[in-house]
Amino acid sequence: MTMENTRWPYFDPDYETTCSSFNPPRVTIENDTYDNATVVKVYSADRHGILLNVVQVLTDLDLSIFKSDIFSDGDWFMDVFHVVDRCGKKVTDEDTLQYIQKSLGYRTKREQSSADLLRRSAGLTFSDHTVVELTGPDRPGLLSEISAVLTRFGCNVNAAEVWTHNLRVACVIYFTDTKTGLPIQSQSRLGHIKEQLIRVVKGDRDEQAARCKIEYATESTHIERRLHQLMYDDRGHEELDSSRNLQDRPNIQIKGNDRGYSMVSIQCKDRPKLLFDIVCTLTDMQYVIHHALINSPGPDTTQVSFFL
Repeated sequence: MTMENTRWPYFDPDYETTCSSFNPPRVTIENDTYDNATVVKVYSADRHGILLNVVQVLTDLDLSIFKSDIFSDGDWFMDVFHVVDRCGKKVTDEDTLQYIQKSLGYRTKREQSSADLLRRSAGLTFSDHTVVELTGPDRPGLLSEISAVLTRFGCNVNAAEVWTHNLRVACVIYFTDTKTGLPIQSQSRLGHIKEQLIRVVKGDRDEQAARCKIEYATESTHIERRLHQLMYDDRGHEELDSSRNLQDRPNIQIKGNDRGYSMVSIQCKDRPKLLFDIVCTLTDMQYVIHHALINSPGPDTTQVSFFL
């Protein structure tokens, strides 16, 4: 993995806080402890969402987390991640290792500016675009119909990501004016685009079945993080997909204990970004993760335990 083909992740601008200035995260990366994995350790002052930030950084670098021990005690937070690259090997590229070190640790304003430049060069920021967020009932050909509406209104789609779940769809689309290459500023034009998109997305359903939001894009938007939030907000409209095999559903158990914690145990098929998806969901539900154990004993199985 080299600097040229690595997709550098987005960093929350609030990450560099006064607390982190006085108690900067301590990050260590070990490549000599295990033959088959790189070990990333993060020790820092605790705050809500910090686990999501760490997992997001590793996930955006296409690193697979196959084992982890997460512990929070009072005001402090300790993470140990066993990671491999997209080829299943230890992370040996020096640029990637240095970037993990700087991104998870305390960064000066100059280092933060350098990180922003790297993200721009990698094409991960969309500050000069208009963004549309859509949720609604899924159906064949929907994305084609959405694209046709944008084309008809003179929009050039520059980036898009679409998720589907339980017969629902969520998508984030970045676009500019076809003629000028700039974000569309006309509120009247944007209003017509929104009206047509809602009509297309809702299909033969009522107006409440579809949602559409159009605004000027900012650099603070992490697309997959935003899709998680859109899906979570849309959960009241979900329908059971009868075509899904019930045997493929994860086995989830929730138990209480005498220490006031709830233990959530999950056993399911392993896949890329699984831990990121789980942590996003728990964070959106306003749960605080005090302790967690993640283990992938085989290529098709992941066992996760959270204490909330």
